[in-house]
Amino acid sequence: MNIDPATGWCQQAQHCPSPNFNERPEAEISLLVIHNISLPPGQFNTGRVQQFFQNQLDTSAHPFFGAIAELRVSAHFLIERDGAVTQFVSCLQRAWHAGVSSFEGRETCNDFSIGIELEGTDFEPFTDAQYLALAQLTRQLQARYPAITPSRICGHSDIAPVRKTDPGPHFDWARYRASVAANEGEQ
Repeated sequence: MNIDPATGWCQQAQHCPSPNFNERPEAEISLLVIHNISLPPGQFNTGRVQQFFQNQLDTSAHPFFGAIAELRVSAHFLIERDGAVTQFVSCLQRAWHAGVSSFEGRETCNDFSIGIELEGTDFEPFTDAQYLALAQLTRQLQARYPAITPSRICGHSDIAPVRKTDPGPHFDWARYRASVAANEGEQ
């Protein structure tokens, strides 16, 4: 995977542009935030996450969708259960993934972070394909944005601990970090 420095788009990802973004302030991209999402909750491969991030979700299709009908959110990337990567927002733009948040005393993490959603829940493990794709994408993001060091990779729960629990207790941080570190030299 390669991140185009001029556009901020990953050339190997499926592109599914979201309207839910705005310009970043002049700030170095220095944080990677890992999330989880499934729509409806606990159901996978529905295409609903993509619809949600594009403001095209049919809110009458499931009772849960009414609760999120007015939300306007996005992430830079989604990694599906099979490892497929979709990009919604250029890395050069501010995706709306973190909400009210703080990292090391600095608020509004959307200003300086990249958000990656893993298709999943807090209640079950992620797939081998997701860990592989996440490690590959992480290495490319670190190559393009060197301020994203291992200590500046966190979960949504770390930057919004009262509000959020993702990526959840089934996310294997040790496995993920080892996978990223084992192939640091690969491009």
